[in-house]
Amino acid sequence: MSFTNYLLFQAKIPVKLFGLYYKLLYICNIFILLKYIIVKLVNAMENEEKLMTGEESLKVITAMFNKSRVNLTQSSFHLLFWGWLIFACSLSEFLLWKLTDFATPWYVWFFVIPGVFVSLIYGYAKGKKQHVYTYATGIYVWAWIGFLFSSVVFFIVHADQMESVGKYMLLMAAMPTLISGIVIKFRPLIWGAISFWIIALVAHFGGDIISGLAMPVAMITGYLIPGYLLRTKGSHDTI
Repeated sequence: MSFTNYLLFQAKIPVKLFGLYYKLLYICNIFILLKYIIVKLVNAMENEEKLMTGEESLKVITAMFNKSRVNLTQSSFHLLFWGWLIFACSLSEFLLWKLTDFATPWYVWFFVIPGVFVSLIYGYAKGKKQHVYTYATGIYVWAWIGFLFSSVVFFIVHADQMESVGKYMLLMAAMPTLISGIVIKFRPLIWGAISFWIIALVAHFGGDIISGLAMPVAMITGYLIPGYLLRTKGSHDTI
């Protein structure tokens, strides 16, 4: 190595060390800045928590509680409305089948169609007056909307077997009834859903007459009794 090259090599060493120093210094400054930002954020969060008054804390608790409430008046209306409508339709179908020569007694079930519109209009009107749309209300409403769609598809598929669909409808209705009872924490409605399953089994093995009376009996145990018990809790009460 010549003397000139040796001098150039020795000159590069301080330059490299000087550059490495500034790189390390730059990295350290970045970490210091990040630490400063994190400390500021933590202090801001602690100050915000300290500034929350008792009234604000009560509002937070109330808001969380409101997210789990369902209006009992609306629930009892639907139970009683559908309980009496289906009771009347099913009992009329049975009487027409046993006491008359009417070839298609299941035509009485067409009264359910205007009943759907009445129920939807009532629910929509009550929903507009409800200031808080809670999680529980969403579960309650969509459980029954799912049942409505399932029923429509079921009737289309079994249009040629309308005389024997009662027990299957009870099986499908039991699930949203059970969900509703759990959501509003109302045991009579839960027992009503269980009665649907039991009556559906009895209807399947009990013969034509028992099968024909299964639906009106199920409406009494599953909808009407829980509906009236629910209404007695008060028109202004919520759970």
